[in-house]
Amino acid sequence: MRDQSVTIGEALASALLVVARASVEYGFRDGGTHAPLPVDPARHPAPLRRTASSFVTLRHRDGALRGCIGELEARRSLVESVAANASSAAFRDPRFEPIAEGELRDLETHISVLGPLEPLEFRSVEELTATLRPRVDGLVLDDGQRRATFLPAVWASLPDPAQFVSELERKAGFAAGRWPGAVRASRYRVLEICDRASNGSPMSGHPRAPVSDARKACP
Repeated sequence: MRDQSVTIGEALASALLVVARASVEYGFRDGGTHAPLPVDPARHPAPLRRTASSFVTLRHRDGALRGCIGELEARRSLVESVAANASSAAFRDPRFEPIAEGELRDLETHISVLGPLEPLEFRSVEELTATLRPRVDGLVLDDGQRRATFLPAVWASLPDPAQFVSELERKAGFAAGRWPGAVRASRYRVLEICDRASNGSPMSGHPRAPVSDARKACP
């Protein structure tokens, strides 16, 4: 199996955090239209111009989830993906009300850059769970009608592979009898980039070292 890990330098990780925070702050301009920050990939370094997918998670400093949006398929440049998903996490996550401007100082930004999806072959749930690498793999389950994913961060709260798969099945809401026969599974690795909110400028902070088994992204 070829290496599915994702790497990026610290300077570029910091640049992505700047883009994510700027995109959220941009949503309060022009009468609060909640539009994402316009991004020109040509103005960014080559690694940020490559086609890639991402998730962006926003949390309060106490760890409470405030929004998480992303995509599994890579359809645009990494910098565009981060800008769009940061805005959507702040203003268009259907589980939450749009963030208020006064929350900006208390928000932490977490970016998950996804590696390629690796289809998994299995004949039973037991075979699937035995294939997974706890704290490393993100998992996608798809029955052709519904699809759901857990980022690798979810291993922190669901460390048992059987429970990890069971909870993802529940999240997907598969119809009775379709699991596991009609279900396809893929795994992926992520590069996690995190900051910490401070009492300084809105959403300011310092990036943590990127890791593939990060604990702070959303389920």
